[in-house]
Amino acid sequence: MTKKRYAVCGVSGRALAMYISSILDEFRETAEVVGLLDIDPFRFEFAKGKYPQLKDVPCYMPADCDRMIAETRPDALLVVCKDCHHVDYILKGLEHDLDVVCEKPLCTNMEDVVKVIRAEKKSKGRIIATFNYRYAPIHRKLREMLIAKKVGRITHVDLNWYVDIRHGASYFNRWNRMRKNSGSLSIHKASHHFDLVNWWIDGTPETIHAFGALNHFGPNGPFNPSKKDGRRCSNCTEKSKCAYIRRWSSRTNQQAAATETHMAELLGVDDKYSPEIYCPDRCIFDSEIDIHDTIVANVRYTNGALLNYSANFSTPWEGYRLAINGTHGRIECEEWGGVGVTSFPMENGGRRYLDYYPIFGSRERHWVADSVGGHGGGDSVIREDIFLGVDPERPYKILADSHDALRSIAIGDSVWHSIKEERIVDLRKELPEDIYGEIKADFQ
Repeated sequence: MTKKRYAVCGVSGRALAMYISSILDEFRETAEVVGLLDIDPFRFEFAKGKYPQLKDVPCYMPADCDRMIAETRPDALLVVCKDCHHVDYILKGLEHDLDVVCEKPLCTNMEDVVKVIRAEKKSKGRIIATFNYRYAPIHRKLREMLIAKKVGRITHVDLNWYVDIRHGASYFNRWNRMRKNSGSLSIHKASHHFDLVNWWIDGTPETIHAFGALNHFGPNGPFNPSKKDGRRCSNCTEKSKCAYIRRWSSRTNQQAAATETHMAELLGVDDKYSPEIYCPDRCIFDSEIDIHDTIVANVRYTNGALLNYSANFSTPWEGYRLAINGTHGRIECEEWGGVGVTSFPMENGGRRYLDYYPIFGSRERHWVADSVGGHGGGDSVIREDIFLGVDPERPYKILADSHDALRSIAIGDSVWHSIKEERIVDLRKELPEDIYGEIKADFQ
């Protein structure tokens, strides 16, 4: 069997835990890593120390991407770097007729996704957008119920997402806190949520209206010990006054708690990364933060469905509440505990079920068990589709492409512009007519 050759652009914690480790283990018969590219040389050292199988894999800096492709001859690029650089490597891969597997979000704005779609048309390569939330068993079950027309024609979706205070704060410690890096949380995080809705309802967004605020973080955050920029959690002199540090630590272990970052939790790396390149302990109350931590949005779809969406990034527990209404019934889903790091213990480790209410009749409850792996089992299943090929027994499309990515990012980017410019965004006017026609035609 011929192995598919992958060059990895961004040797991040996500790249190692989600993709590289799997290629080296369960998918070693069908895939191999032939090149590593990153802005931080330490990551090469760390990756090879953690995975000795990588010891002979050549490493490259971002400026050497063309040379990496020429020397390692990959079949595909795995793009798992900072969001704002995704577009650069996607375009580079397509230019060389390579397939591209890219972490969400595909890009940080609509304009870049349009560039990617146009480049894909000219290339022999194809794009996979890794929307792993689709693959969680409860989300697949919901999709199957909607395909079966359990609610009839879908008329309305109500989705409220809650991100725990620890998980939510992590976005404001890191590079995600700047719009130029992440597109804002309406793209970096909510593109997952918008993709789920788009996929569940076979919907193309048409108009978007949103409101947002920075309520918890930034200099006016209610728990800011003082208005002072440039603090670092690892050496801050005000840790004893910071409620976010005190929530997770005692006075005697605050130093450890402050340096326990997202990357450290995932990889076992403490202060060994290059701090001038990756700084994951910036103060969550800095004035440079320019994204929102509270978002509400309304979306109208071309098929007539309406979406009410909200996201809060500093709540006492983590999960979501969902309701999908249709002409013939309603499906409710509530999930909490185990989605992220919750502040309060949840009964039985969490709750995952679907309630179906026919328009005339009695409630049906569907309990859904997790699969093995992260994101409720979604990670393990999407990896199979990526590295083994799409499951031929699955009767519906689930692996996302560039059109799916555009639909979700178009909502997230429109949410940002609607908030900042206080207007309703009409995608029929914002997107090129031919591209909007293509994504609309997918469901006609």
